[in-house]
Amino acid sequence: MRKVQKSVGRHIVADLWGCNSEYLDDVSIVQDFMNKAAREADATVLNSTFHTFQPHGVSGAVIIAESHLAIHTWSELGLASIDIYTCGAKADPWAAFKFLKKSFQAKKYTVLELKRGIFEADESFELQENYREQKL
Repeated sequence: MRKVQKSVGRHIVADLWGCNSEYLDDVSIVQDFMNKAAREADATVLNSTFHTFQPHGVSGAVIIAESHLAIHTWSELGLASIDIYTCGAKADPWAAFKFLKKSFQAKKYTVLELKRGIFEADESFELQENYREQKL
């Protein structure tokens, strides 16, 4: 059987610039957007935690069965730094990225996708496809 490179997940690292500063400084809005982004990615949300900094900024993470979404904001700069890491084939990190870019009203962005856990396997090898079947 033919060997190919596979990976356990995709990790998007992005900076959103020119965002709505009021949104970036409001922990309830940031948390809501991040949880909705996880659902847009068709991920299974397990938990989330967020913190407001003084005088500006929010940090937080959404833990999903497929890995995580995290954010750090600098409202005074109009900047949201995000990372979206999904494992398996079901969750789509790009759907979450597009949702966050639109929701925060980003005027520009930088983005990079990393393949995580790269390994060689038989072409027919598949990781567990459906995390929702697990008992959470």
